[in-house]
Amino acid sequence: MDYPSDRRYTADHEWIAVDGEVATVGVTAYAAEALGDVVYLELPEVGAAVTAGTSCGEIESTKSVSDLVSPADGEILTVNDDAVDSPEKVNADPHGEGWLYTMRVTTVPDGLLDAAAYTELVQGHS
Repeated sequence: MDYPSDRRYTADHEWIAVDGEVATVGVTAYAAEALGDVVYLELPEVGAAVTAGTSCGEIESTKSVSDLVSPADGEILTVNDDAVDSPEKVNADPHGEGWLYTMRVTTVPDGLLDAAAYTELVQGHS
């Protein structure tokens, strides 16, 4: 599986693509596959403050419910209503149309993984 090199990844299987002070966040293809069919998303509210490493929502699949963990500190700007209305987009295109939210980033923590390091991490799980 190829992971886009224009973003960073967390060990919790979220990705963040930072452009200036605005970032787009989603879950990785590895997470989408491990979850199975995504059936429900509970995303943070627009305007909410989020903190890196803490839960900011939930993703529910036919197999389980998992926390969404913010990859950075900041404020939620938008949520992907298309993904909320059609959660299967997360499975179909997790690095594209299945993005979850955008945020104004105040702090991006050290320790986020590049695509090569994330690939190595998930290959260790297989």
